[in-house]
Amino acid sequence: MCGICCVLSLSVSPVLPDRVRKTLTNRGPDHSQDVTKSVICPDFRCLFSAHVLHMKGRLTAQPLQDTVGNLLLWNGEVFGGLAVGPEENDTEVMLQHLSAQTDSAGICGVLSRVRGPWAVLYYEAANRCIWFGRDYFGRRSLLWHLDPAEVVLTLTSVASCPASVSEPSQWHEVPAAGIFRLDLEDCAHHKELIIEVFPWVEAAGCPSVHNPDYAWEDLPPYASVVPNASGVSLRAPICAMNTSTAAPQNCENAPSPQLPMEALAELLLHSERVGKVNQLIEVLSEAVRRRVQSLPCRSSSTSSSPSLEQSCTNDQTDIAILFSGGIDSMILAVLADRHVPADKPIDLLNVAFKLQEAKMQPQSSNSNKKKGKKAQNKQGPTTDEPCNQRDMNSTGRFDVPDRITGRDGLLELRRLSPERRWNFLEINVTPEELQSARQERISHLVHPLDTVLDDSIGCAVWFASRGVGAMATADGCPEQKPHTSTAKVVLTGIGADEQLAGYSRHRVRFKSDGLPGLVRELAMELGRISSRNLGRDDRVIGDHGKEARFPYLDEDVVSFLNQLPVWEKADLSLPRGLGEKLLLRLAARQLGLAASAVLPKRAMQFGSRIAKMENSREKASDKCKRLITE
Repeated sequence: MCGICCVLSLSVSPVLPDRVRKTLTNRGPDHSQDVTKSVICPDFRCLFSAHVLHMKGRLTAQPLQDTVGNLLLWNGEVFGGLAVGPEENDTEVMLQHLSAQTDSAGICGVLSRVRGPWAVLYYEAANRCIWFGRDYFGRRSLLWHLDPAEVVLTLTSVASCPASVSEPSQWHEVPAAGIFRLDLEDCAHHKELIIEVFPWVEAAGCPSVHNPDYAWEDLPPYASVVPNASGVSLRAPICAMNTSTAAPQNCENAPSPQLPMEALAELLLHSERVGKVNQLIEVLSEAVRRRVQSLPCRSSSTSSSPSLEQSCTNDQTDIAILFSGGIDSMILAVLADRHVPADKPIDLLNVAFKLQEAKMQPQSSNSNKKKGKKAQNKQGPTTDEPCNQRDMNSTGRFDVPDRITGRDGLLELRRLSPERRWNFLEINVTPEELQSARQERISHLVHPLDTVLDDSIGCAVWFASRGVGAMATADGCPEQKPHTSTAKVVLTGIGADEQLAGYSRHRVRFKSDGLPGLVRELAMELGRISSRNLGRDDRVIGDHGKEARFPYLDEDVVSFLNQLPVWEKADLSLPRGLGEKLLLRLAARQLGLAASAVLPKRAMQFGSRIAKMENSREKASDKCKRLITE
């Protein structure tokens, strides 16, 4: 992963703001480099700035240039579509393929073939063009800013908040609607920016989840976005969604009334359904394998030289999982266990936020009577006890729902894979820590998104992915020791709910509009996931010099799920904890999971309790005043 940036200026010397440079460096701590190109005339210059996080093959400095002047800034991973050897670097392979193309159709063809997340800035020397854009799902962040007074365009992985409330932001996310091209020669001659879009297209006759965005927000008079005149496009990397809504009369999704675990067992008696479940496990397992193997060792040096000597130890953790103990993260953990060497630990990152004293709810007298003896046992250890207990009065405030289900999930994982060292990392965040980190860093990373929901999720993911917390020293002993995750890869379960009807809004739509309404809702989810979630999460996780990876959004996983009719993925006539994400719950049971397979969906902001730390009357869609930095 990398922090990439391009500043194009027709009138002034291109400058990268200090705040943006610092945040880009956080994303790519292994190597930093700037390259300035004069194009057409001396006054027309492009500043390219790249900051590399070494993830595969040999460390390759960016911006990467070839012998004829083509230049590439690549923030991505090639997990398929193009051949990349174990010792090769993705950036070098991508530049070779792009440089070999002679027209726009060829460049679009190369990008269409890539399987994996990416954001790209490519200077095509022969035609004096800059190409930029994001992958089909928008799994990597790319933002744009146009100066209202000067002809200056900035494209970057990360931005910064306005200096004051009165100063409007002009940063926006580059739409994941396709790839964009800027002809620099035209820019120089006409003193304006005409940005051509090459859209993603699906198979003929299939509705697209992407609408090419020709109406970017806040464009100054000198800039416009238009469809490319040649009609060239990128071919979507996934198959179209099955929109059938005529469920068969003998549909097997209706087990006899019973407990959820028994219902799953009954559904797994049908061989055809078991076949689908096994297919999902196979394709998802392969998606996880691609994302947890072939990682470089942590360097023993702090040098940014491309020729680093590296050393590996089995004590170092390469893989971490954002972990709540829910079904999405549990399945990722079970599948990661298949592909991570048995002697390597896996970090389970579990975040909790402590309520401020004024917000703590006093227990009722009945509650205190019921807890009786248990409450007395939490007063603290005697000096004769073999290990020192934590301050339970303090730590108890962090026993949020996700902490409780996380601990239960840890027990399940230990049962399934007792030889694995599972590092269950308890990440406890106080109100003071939250306020400080939000103002200093998180608000800039979430920007240009600005809602209450963006604040809650952004803060929770930032603290979780930082991986600074504590974990138990031994089984059965409450004493904890500080621990910081060394993992460079963070797996996250985003994409499961969007494809398998996991949100409460899906039940609402199903109740009001039936299967046709649910199909439309799920199609919309994939179309907006780039603007609602993925750019923000990439910026937040990347701030720690770590890379977010999304197995549920692997192209093969999405294509497999898209082929299935909606009633094979979910049955929202069944109760919560069973009907939503039904196919995934069956897969969890098939993998040997128990209680976690039937946990109802709980959003991160509620499970971690960050939503309880602020104004309870806020709506998720409200503008969040806490993200204002002045």
